Amino acid sequence: MLSVLRNRTYRHLFTAQVIALIGTGLATVALGLLAYDIAGADAGSVLGTALAIKMVAYVAVAPAIGAVADRLPRRALMVGADLLRAAVALTLPFVDQVWQVYVLIFLLQSASAAFTPTFQAVIPDVLPAERDYTRALSLSRLAYDTESLFSPALAAALLSLMTYNWLFLGTVAGFLASAVLVVSAMLPKQVAPEPLSGGAYAKATAGTRVFLVSPQLRALLALDLAVAAAGAMVTVNTVVYVRDELDRSAADVSLALGAYGGGSMVAALLLPRVLDRVCDRTVMLRGALLLPLVFTALGGLTAVGGDTWRWPALLLTWAAFGGLSSMVLTPTGRLIRRSTPPEARTAAFAAQFSLSHSCWLLTYPLAGWLGAAAGLQSAVAALGLIALTAGLLAVRLWPSLEPGPGEHEHSDLHADHPHLVDAIRIRGAWRHSHHPLTDGLHAHR
Repeated sequence: MLSVLRNRTYRHLFTAQVIALIGTGLATVALGLLAYDIAGADAGSVLGTALAIKMVAYVAVAPAIGAVADRLPRRALMVGADLLRAAVALTLPFVDQVWQVYVLIFLLQSASAAFTPTFQAVIPDVLPAERDYTRALSLSRLAYDTESLFSPALAAALLSLMTYNWLFLGTVAGFLASAVLVVSAMLPKQVAPEPLSGGAYAKATAGTRVFLVSPQLRALLALDLAVAAAGAMVTVNTVVYVRDELDRSAADVSLALGAYGGGSMVAALLLPRVLDRVCDRTVMLRGALLLPLVFTALGGLTAVGGDTWRWPALLLTWAAFGGLSSMVLTPTGRLIRRSTPPEARTAAFAAQFSLSHSCWLLTYPLAGWLGAAAGLQSAVAALGLIALTAGLLAVRLWPSLEPGPGEHEHSDLHADHPHLVDAIRIRGAWRHSHHPLTDGLHAHR
């Protein structure tokens, strides 16, 4: 898996991603402490609103960025987003009003909504070979999971030496280092996008329309909802299970969340070899269809009393949620790359970023409100039903017999066009094969 780090450009971009993630993790811890200083007992409400603002920024801003991202230099867009995030983090220690927190969080997450899809769309160009790209996706999944485990521990260590305001400076340093690494990376030539007709709305929804055209990408939306149901159950209700249901210590909350991240990491480590032999459809659908079974086990754990076995059972359940979610999420980039042409990838990744977070925007409050109003058993039943429905819908939307790579020729493209990276020159044309694409280059093929 680490062989892809020999590629200098990818190595710099991956390092930028890891450093920025650690900085974001430090900011998350510091933000919680800042909210407590400002709002006291209402800190939970402030953080809940901040999380909602984060999701709204992701859902609303990513499509708008996707509409113009291909018409802007990718390096400048990513560096600009990093600099904006650094500037926002630098001002957070000086706020003293709740509304100021909300405004800055919206700006911070809007910059992330610009950076992340652009970064995701660059990697397929940096690593054109599917085997390398698959390993890069697994590394990216590992980076997210490692950050979720490492950042809180690092923050705890730093807080023993300094006040939480200094954590924001660590965030600033992370984003600045990320910007420097992006500047130092030699990015591939950007594909010129086709002119888009229509107004601002048509341009902003171009990536979403790409999803609606492809059966595989329509199925991906259902899979995102299944993963969001499981992830929301873990994120929102872990503290309720550990502290109230099992009457365990606050430290065990971190251990339970670590089990979820550990399960995801194990799956991410195993998937590159699995995906060399098994198609994406099989891996992703099996992961989604097994999630309702884990919800069923969680329902039994919730209903039955007895503390001696419930704690290890909860850890295993959370690890299973993490591993199955990783089975769905890790191959997502491969699916988008196969289903979209290079010039549409940024818009497609922006649409995936926005639409997947729309699922979280639905399941986050559902997990919290149902758990608080009707009990954990009702939350488990509702989210499990959502996961089951979404998984079955994905099976129906994703045809079992997908068209394989088709050989064809291009006679109207210049020799250095990025689409011809693996093509062979034959009789005045360029011949190659790939999975079907619905774009202007292949409209009549």
